[in-house]
Amino acid sequence: MKFFNIFFVIFLLFVFLGAKHIFERDGPSEGARIICVKAGMGIHSIAGMLKRKGLINKRLFFICAVNCLGKAKEFKAGEYEIPAHASMQTIMEILMLGHSIEHRFTVPEGLTVSQVVDLLAQDVILIGPLPKQLPYEGWLLTDTIKFFRGTSRSEIIERLHERQIHLVKEIWKTRDPDLPLKDMNELVTLASIVEKETSLALERRHIASVFYNRLKKKMPLQSDSTVLYGVFYNKGKLPDRPIYRSDLDQRTAFNTYQISGLPPSAIANPGRAALQAVAHPMDTDDIYFVADGKGGHVFAKSLNEHNINVIKWRQFQKRRKRIHSCEET
Repeated sequence: MKFFNIFFVIFLLFVFLGAKHIFERDGPSEGARIICVKAGMGIHSIAGMLKRKGLINKRLFFICAVNCLGKAKEFKAGEYEIPAHASMQTIMEILMLGHSIEHRFTVPEGLTVSQVVDLLAQDVILIGPLPKQLPYEGWLLTDTIKFFRGTSRSEIIERLHERQIHLVKEIWKTRDPDLPLKDMNELVTLASIVEKETSLALERRHIASVFYNRLKKKMPLQSDSTVLYGVFYNKGKLPDRPIYRSDLDQRTAFNTYQISGLPPSAIANPGRAALQAVAHPMDTDDIYFVADGKGGHVFAKSLNEHNINVIKWRQFQKRRKRIHSCEET
């Protein structure tokens, strides 16, 4: 009897070591696989999915091993990347840790709310409809946010909106004194105009100062971007073309060649840099600016100086058209 007990213990030891070897040895998958464990999935469903994905060969063995270890109820729902040749033990640990794959959604500076909505609608990882009530123009964060599969589009909108509110409040608290702004809405509105007028970081504070100088002198802002927004805002996207005389002649609430002061709302979602530029503008006497043909702008304190700069800009445009015409022929 004693000999039998020793033999049985040895037999169990061999079984245990064999099972441990099978559980810890490399899996059959030649490459990484993405799996999605849904809430409420049991160990049998999960093991079946792993077998179909080619991640394990022995479905029942995996079920028994996980149950014997008491880990079956510790699996967490989520989307996981299982590396190539992952062992059953590695797979079990990944599902227990619950480190789901993170996806990213990016809102570039200068997009309208409508354009952000279009991006959300096209994202196949997100789920659910978009909210019927969208934030006002300018009040979505321009940044990259992380999310897990199963996140709703409405949740992304809510997070972008809440974070933009937080950002604007923080910048508003630290703004320079005596800025001619009534509230945070005007800060966002002017920042959106600065955002659309230049893509150069070094120019933002300078352009902000021009608009402030115009506001203080009660001069029209004369921003082409606001005019185009007034003409095309219901289409959700500003056209990729120059402004036409017919655009300037259209009287809208956003035509800053015809109205005084700021337009009634932002014209895009401004980024942190544009908001900071408007909160802390450069100290200048400039009231005009025009493109310099090199991707930036040249500034002027007087109309006479500005007219000279405009002539230079038009001459540059003519030269560019001639060069383009020669290249085509």
